[in-house]
Amino acid sequence: MEDLIDIEASPVSSFLDWLLRDMTTKRNIIWATDTYADCGPGFLDTDEMKSAALLRHAGCIRPRIEKTQEDQAARTRKKAEVFTPAWLCNEMNNHLDREWFGREGVFNTGNADHTWSVSEEPVAFPPQSGRKVPLWQRYIDSRRLEITCGEAPYLVSRYDSATGARILPLKKRIGLLDRKLRIVSENAANRGEWAKWALRAYEACYGYEYQGDSLLIARVNLLLTFCDYHQERWGQAPDIELLAAVIERIVWNVWQMDGLKDTVPLGKPYAQVEEFSLFEAPPEAGAERPAPVALPCRIKDWRRQKSLCYHTLKSCAGVTT
Repeated sequence: MEDLIDIEASPVSSFLDWLLRDMTTKRNIIWATDTYADCGPGFLDTDEMKSAALLRHAGCIRPRIEKTQEDQAARTRKKAEVFTPAWLCNEMNNHLDREWFGREGVFNTGNADHTWSVSEEPVAFPPQSGRKVPLWQRYIDSRRLEITCGEAPYLVSRYDSATGARILPLKKRIGLLDRKLRIVSENAANRGEWAKWALRAYEACYGYEYQGDSLLIARVNLLLTFCDYHQERWGQAPDIELLAAVIERIVWNVWQMDGLKDTVPLGKPYAQVEEFSLFEAPPEAGAERPAPVALPCRIKDWRRQKSLCYHTLKSCAGVTT
């Protein structure tokens, strides 16, 4: 069976260094978990995640459902890590869309047996007058946030995070971003318009996570989801330039954060090797380092093209939690 997450496969392997970036610290995300300490140097909770080390232990990055029961229980006990089944994510996302559209069954209808029936016809938007921006574009730009996102099952649904079952065809997917990409594919007239509004869909979806491995998986899921919808709509994989553009949005919008403090977990990560002047002696081995600084996390406001501290936006209208 093909792995749900494979960091050695294209396009993930080609962009792994980018997918590990932390836009707040300008370094890499950190592990923020001691699960991988047995892998050796570079795998402690405060260590930055490095692509070279990851690729030497590529099999360690796998979804929760593929971890041992013992590992799952330990992560639940230490970090309260749990994952919501796809049917429940669907019910909650359906409620959000019911509020936005003012009607039931926009994308699908939930069934009593925890399955759902897809609404096959293109999503209908009510007639409008006096507005320059079409409603489908307003839907794409409506902002969404998944808190403590784990592998991001509310944003994208390549697989059911509780069972590991793949979700196909694409119309059956239930994530908030999946829904936006479906709308883009149904309404964009050409490839240029599709790319523009697909990227805007990514600009409007946010999520944060504490543990570095789960965050990497979330970012990979968002990247592969983009590839899935591009392949279905245009019959080919996206080019490198488009992939680079979507990854830039992913690493800004899906970030590492301690949700209780709105800061980088465990403070600012230190470089693996300290820089020092030619005229300075390097620090002695084993020398005690000062306590790390807890940096407030920054995210991107794509409409204004500037970064802002997340905590200043928590009460903004239009950010749905």
